[in-house]
Formats: sequence, C-alpha cells, structure tokens
Amino acid sequence: ARSQRRVSGTTIGALQREGTRRLRDAGIDGAARDAAYLLAYVLDMPRDRLRLCDAEPATNTVAEAYSEVLARREARQPVAQIIGRRKFWDRAFRVSGDVLDPRPESEALITAALAGPPARRILDLGTGSGVLVITLLAVWEEAEGLAVDLSRPALDVAAANAHEHAVVGRLRLVQGDWGRALAGGFDLVVCNPPYIAEAEIARLAPEVRRWEPRLALSPGVSGLESYAAIAPSLPSLMHPGARALFEVGMDQAEAVAALLGDAGMNVAQVHKDMGGCSRVVEVVRAGSDGRRD
Repeated sequence: ARSQRRVSGTTIGALQREGTRRLRDAGIDGAARDAAYLLAYVLDMPRDRLRLCDAEPATNTVAEAYSEVLARREARQPVAQIIGRRKFWDRAFRVSGDVLDPRPESEALITAALAGPPARRILDLGTGSGVLVITLLAVWEEAEGLAVDLSRPALDVAAANAHEHAVVGRLRLVQGDWGRALAGGFDLVVCNPPYIAEAEIARLAPEVRRWEPRLALSPGVSGLESYAAIAPSLPSLMHPGARALFEVGMDQAEAVAALLGDAGMNVAQVHKDMGGCSRVVEVVRAGSDGRRD
C-alpha cells in the first residue's frame, strides 16, 4: 500500500502531455482529447478538472494505470470501451465490446421519435446497449418497452443500463431474432440494425473493424438484409397508425423505404442527422381501410 502512494517523479500535467504525444505518434485523431478522457478516467474525476491538477505529483499507481490504458488506445480500442461509458442524449450509458458504441448520428432517431405523440408501448429491435428504448422510456415516464436482441451479452449490457437509468420496471428484455414470435400492439417501433455491406467492413476505421461486434455491424452482402428480414412481420407488430423508425446507412434510405413500403407500410418521412445525411426512415402502419389513422 505504501508503494502505491509513492510519487512517480512526474506531474499530472506531464502525464497528460506524454499521453497526447503517444496517441499522436500512434496516428490517433483527437489525441489530446482522448489522452484527457483516459487520464480523467484513471484519476476518477471529471475531465474539466484536470487543468486544476496540472502541477500535482502523480503516484506510481496512476502513472502505470495511465500507461496501460494508453496502450489499449494505441491498439485502437475505442475510448468508450476502455472507460466503459458513452454519452448519448445527455445520459451516460454503459458499453462493452459486446455492443455497438452509440453514435451521435443515432440521436436523429430519438429526435424523430419525440417529434411525434408519446408512445405507451415501445418495441426496440436489435437493442444492443439499449440506448434507444431506455432514452425514450426516461422521457416518456408512462411508457413501457420491449427490447429484443440475438446476443445475450448485449442484453446483459442493456439490463445494466436499464437499472442505472431507473426504467428496469418498465422494460422487458428478450433474446430473439428480430420480431419473430412477438405479439403486436406497439405504438412505436425503433430499430438501429446492422446495415454495413460486407465489402465495406475492410474499409472501416480500426476502432470499429477490430473492436465492435461483427454481428452488429454487417448483416450480409448488401447491408439491407436486416430490413428485408424485419419488414414482413412489421405490420403485425404495430397497431393501425403506429410509427416505426429505422436508422439507415449512407445512401440506403430510398432502398429501405421501398422494402418497408412493399411490406404494406406507408413511408411518412426521411429524417436527416446533424451532418445532413438521410439517417432515419419513418413509416406508419395503415389502418384497416388502407389509410393512415
């Protein structure tokens, strides 16, 4: 215990500068930002407090722990996986190598959902870490949710997030293959499925290609296989007038809208993300007379 308190001969500020240099030499974009995040994680303090500790001596324990996490980042492991957290819609969610790292682009789906009427029953297909349904349940406090994923480890991450964000009593987690064998009656379906074409995997950043679950990245050759698998059963999962929101990849919105339209859904709108890319396809189940309710 005494050795753990020994100073390393350097300061917190010097450690951060050395971390920035190491990550920059490793070709990491945003090296200074990542170095700061990782040091704050090791010190268990908010990142914006680091500058107040710049001149403080660093212990051997801190220096060694920081060097270890820097080595993981140099190997291109995402920062979110290293620290086990990612912010999404102003909430911190647990993440791991068993789930996708939530992207800011996915917040476009939340924006689209909240632009409509509050839902009472929400279905999240391919929930992963659970960020979509948990965020919506946190906003709509009267709603209940059902989250489905093929991966049991992913559902374990979602369960931890549901508990942390106090929605566990309103969210049921089910291991399954999309919407198969589920009863219907949902007001809102949300889905961020795998949509990267197989040939594109090799061109992804190492942080994604090496560290994120392949099952959650690519469904097959075209990247559209998930939507094709979900579409036939989608109308039976929703009551008339209910909405479904699907995140899509670059240049996929038209093809996904066509697939869902062929399954009997009415395409309502294509929503753009913060970068101006078509990111979310919104469809509505027609009423019994074929019109939207």
